[in-house]
Amino acid sequence: MTFDRKKLEEIRNAEKEWDEKAVKPLIAKRPERKEKFMTDDGFEIKRIYTPADLGEGWDYLEKLGFPGEYPFTRGVYATMYRGRFWTMRQYAGFGTAEESNRRYKYLLEQGQTGLSVAFDLPTQIGYDSDHPMNEGEVGKVGVAIDSLWDMKTLFDGIPLDKVSTSMTINSTAANLLAMYILVAEEQGVSQDKLRGTVQNDILKEYIARGTYIFPPVPSMRLTTDIIMYCAENVPKWNPISISGYHIREAGANAVQEVAFTLADGIEYVKAVIDRGMDVDRFAGRLSFFFNAHNNFLEEIAKFRAARRLWAYIMKEWFNAKKSRSLLLRFHTQTAGSTLTAQQPENNIVRVAIQALAAVLGGTQSLHTNSYDEALSLPTEKSVRIALRTQQIIAYESGVVDTIDPLGGSYYIEWLTDHIYEEALKYIEKIQKMGGMMRAIERGYIQKEIAESAYKVQKEIEEKKRIIVGVNEFVVDEPLDVEILKVDPSIREKQIEKLKKLRSERDNKKIEEVLDRLRKAAETEDENLMPYIIEAHRHLATLGEVTDVLREVWGEYRAPLVF
Repeated sequence: MTFDRKKLEEIRNAEKEWDEKAVKPLIAKRPERKEKFMTDDGFEIKRIYTPADLGEGWDYLEKLGFPGEYPFTRGVYATMYRGRFWTMRQYAGFGTAEESNRRYKYLLEQGQTGLSVAFDLPTQIGYDSDHPMNEGEVGKVGVAIDSLWDMKTLFDGIPLDKVSTSMTINSTAANLLAMYILVAEEQGVSQDKLRGTVQNDILKEYIARGTYIFPPVPSMRLTTDIIMYCAENVPKWNPISISGYHIREAGANAVQEVAFTLADGIEYVKAVIDRGMDVDRFAGRLSFFFNAHNNFLEEIAKFRAARRLWAYIMKEWFNAKKSRSLLLRFHTQTAGSTLTAQQPENNIVRVAIQALAAVLGGTQSLHTNSYDEALSLPTEKSVRIALRTQQIIAYESGVVDTIDPLGGSYYIEWLTDHIYEEALKYIEKIQKMGGMMRAIERGYIQKEIAESAYKVQKEIEEKKRIIVGVNEFVVDEPLDVEILKVDPSIREKQIEKLKKLRSERDNKKIEEVLDRLRKAAETEDENLMPYIIEAHRHLATLGEVTDVLREVWGEYRAPLVF
């Protein structure tokens, strides 16, 4: 679809005439209608969009094409949801492995089609449950995993050759993936049959989330070790989920979310290539993780722009040859930061809108937040409503019947182009700085996110941005929501398990395997995954493995950024 100059000029003149005859008389009566409407990154949104806003050179085949074909704007697969729905993957985990196992089985019984594991904070930062640092934290924001024993319990009765499992874990990702591989092995499932994802995105921890352990260079080594190990041994596994979700939760706008996420992706691709692996050997298994926020149309355009931009980067910058290497396959989670403790039932509506945006944007898997998550971990009732939201979209809404149904909307296409172009400017600026690692070290990324977050908060406080039930439409009513409370005795239970483990295992063997890991870590680039798998095979704990690497690499303390 292209429009010649003459036709576009006709459209522009017709728009001016409409503006004079229809719009200006209304504004004269209602002066408040002069107010500007803006994208989150500060660009004015016009009242109406026409082909003239796309421009004379706008070409359908160049900008959109067809699903499953370059530039993949309209979707990564040719049949999209007509062939198979997205994976309905509810993020869950709390307390002990036994409790989380029961929740996973409940979700699978309710129609969930993939597992997504939340780990507690000690597990995320490499401490066993009996470490003094963990008082009050064990099992609180996710499941406590200290050893292979816990991992076996977590997946007890769940056949790992039949489910796809996502694990939200970064600094200790190698440990959890190693344990998962060993649990599958005990079930008789070989590594080449395993399907799922490990987040393993360490750069965004330095940017937005903070659960890093080691300095950036050895952390990147561990990340690339996992990518390279999976390329050779676990071919159906996604060894990284390059995550914009937490960047957005920290306050980034839609353009920044795309730009900083893809800039992280570029850094990982470069790191693996520098280790000697051809781009087409691993790029097809890179995956992404995005936020679905409140601005419905902007979010749809964001997903489409990210897909097109990543395809361009992989093709033109890295000379990837395989079509699969160009695909931006992504998981989406609805925006936790938009959930309100006030009138929490309103969150059901927010989540439904956000989930619909993710589906219309072409996500490959989706987590829908529960309405009570601003108050506590979700109850069975609230998580069932969240899952049912996805199922209603899939089976009742009709939006899956045709691919990219909003494609061709003049506004959606203008907004897709806008996000693409502005994100590319950010990425090119970051590359001129020396790449994402250098930009993070300089504090540039953190500063950009902080300024965006401040702008939004200021708008909320000045009521330029309305949050229903918070700064407008407020009601004074008692909170009537069931709260899930985690058993405070969980840490004691985990400590008892650890005592039993250490009394029954071969501790001399543990010393031997940990010493081999230590020596491998002291080398420049020997892949550590085989050593970590061997350590957990002999029942080394997560904390013991992490402590060996702490001894070799030290711990990272972020500099203050002003």
